[in-house]
Amino acid sequence: MRVEMRQIHKSFGPVHANAGVDLTLEAGRIHGLLGENGAGKTTLMKILSGYQSMDSGEILIDGKPVTFASPAEAIRAGIGMLHQDPLDFPPMTVLDNFLLAFDDRLIPDRKRGEAMMLELAQRFNFPLNPHVAVERLTVGERQQLEIIRLLALGAQVIILDEPTTGISAPQKVQLFATLRRLAHEEGKAIVFVSHKLEEVEALCDEVTVLRRGKVTGHKPMPVPIDELVRMMFGQSIAMPDKPPVPLGEIVLRAEKLLITGHRLEIRDASLEARAGEVIGFAGMEGSGQSLFLRTIAGLIRPKRGHIFLDGEELTGRPYREFMRAGISLLPADRIDEGLVRGLTIAEHFPLRRETPFFIDWEENRRYVEKMIEFYNIKGRPETPVESLSGGNQQRVLLALQPPKLKVLIMEHPTRGLDIGSARWVWEQLLKRREDGTVILFTSADLDEIMTYSDRVVIFFSGQMYPPIRATDLTVEELGYRIGGRAAPDAEA
Repeated sequence: MRVEMRQIHKSFGPVHANAGVDLTLEAGRIHGLLGENGAGKTTLMKILSGYQSMDSGEILIDGKPVTFASPAEAIRAGIGMLHQDPLDFPPMTVLDNFLLAFDDRLIPDRKRGEAMMLELAQRFNFPLNPHVAVERLTVGERQQLEIIRLLALGAQVIILDEPTTGISAPQKVQLFATLRRLAHEEGKAIVFVSHKLEEVEALCDEVTVLRRGKVTGHKPMPVPIDELVRMMFGQSIAMPDKPPVPLGEIVLRAEKLLITGHRLEIRDASLEARAGEVIGFAGMEGSGQSLFLRTIAGLIRPKRGHIFLDGEELTGRPYREFMRAGISLLPADRIDEGLVRGLTIAEHFPLRRETPFFIDWEENRRYVEKMIEFYNIKGRPETPVESLSGGNQQRVLLALQPPKLKVLIMEHPTRGLDIGSARWVWEQLLKRREDGTVILFTSADLDEIMTYSDRVVIFFSGQMYPPIRATDLTVEELGYRIGGRAAPDAEA
């Protein structure tokens, strides 16, 4: 199956998301689609998979023009897409979610459907229990469910949009092995949409790079990383330096906290943080680091213990009082927890105020335009936040933060961001550090933790270990410790 996209154009108001894009996909190959946040990658793939219509252009399958009015029409033609956020119904079982993919003409009975699902799961070594609720699965397991659902529907072209966001390192290894098998052994065409250069380098047979809605290059792999960066950004990108900042007095103190979460309890969690200090929190997903940070932010009340900010106790107070005191949280889920779906960029800014009932909209618009320019947000005041890319949503969240903060807490500050956006985010964070703000962050990227942290706090299965100076760790040692083991040299 050969797919060609020719001169694809798609605009959203004044934003030209795709401006004459050409793309060819061949069976048996893994095609990387690379570009910075907002480059038009996801829009192009949504057009190919029937989720969005194009303004102009054409799609050909084996030389014949096709049009898709819906994802159902695209999958009937053999094209399926796995989105950044899995499309499933969490309260329902794995089997029920699998069966929902079939329409009335194709739906198998439950017994035959379960046999089909288990056969596909075993074929790719996916440990899926058909009778478990999807809400109990990890993000990686939910991806596995979507992959076998697409295969059951006969997909010959499988599109994966930023599939490694939120999955563990072992799940990524398994995902890559599955994609290689699907392409190189079973003849599927795989489209791997990403902004992560190292993943495209490790996995893909060829790569197309988009920048501002246009193709800036198409190359067979391997391609030097510097060349890919130049095609993405027009120049080389270096991560910002972390200049030394003298640490001030103790700003934040947590004493012997007992925190209870879903299937997890953290005991005797204590921490002191000084003005200007950056502390990274490392651990496997679900180990307790997010639970601790949300307690410090005031979203979760500890069962026991104390939280002090500049010597004033905040324990047990409402979340709003934590915010008034100068603690702010930027959650990992930017669109569902950090922003409000359906509201524009401009409509978010009055929400920061104590009394947002009387609003001068003209004054607000002028201010928002300044923020959009300063933070380089690719949108306009009237742009709905859900239509922004992940990088631009993160820029909006940073623009919404008060100018003076005592503690800024971030969950996965650069998850889903291209190298340019990640660099920009850390530039802004390091500027706040110079003003005395304490920065607490968690990340699945161990290099990010080691690069920016003054100290590192490791969580393992609900156990919080004492902070370690980042200069006393290596990335390899950190990887062993978050897995509950000492590094080989330490064991020896």
